[in-house]
Amino acid sequence: MAEKKEKIKKNVVAAGKRKTAIAKASIKEGNGEVRINKKPLEFYPLFSKLKLIEPLKIAENVLGDKLKNVTIEVKVSSGGSESQMEAARLAIARALLQYFKNSQLKSAFLAYDRTLLVADVRRKEMRKPGDSKARAKRQTSYRWF
Repeated sequence: MAEKKEKIKKNVVAAGKRKTAIAKASIKEGNGEVRINKKPLEFYPLFSKLKLIEPLKIAENVLGDKLKNVTIEVKVSSGGSESQMEAARLAIARALLQYFKNSQLKSAFLAYDRTLLVADVRRKEMRKPGDSKARAKRQTSYRWF
């Protein structure tokens, strides 16, 4: 008896963080759409859009037309707008790498910008007690009467 080979639908989820912003990107078979918080990529300002397109353009150079067969959905929360865009960019790049499992893609991402795959772990330094800011020290006056 001939068995039917069912097409397995692949769904990959990857996360990215920047400061306090957290992004989760999911890739599945689709029509080449990219949505961030359920809004199309065209909705975002120019520089944010350019930052988000970077991993897609690099992947397009390496993989060709394979990118037109997937849909990318990103959910981003917390942080400011710039941190959210950088977290989304990281999540998209990681998700593309997991979905396609291509070593050339990984080397292309790392050659272009290491922060496409490796998160920036810097965080805001905490404020010290008795001081106004994290690094600022209390001013003293050395005048004697």
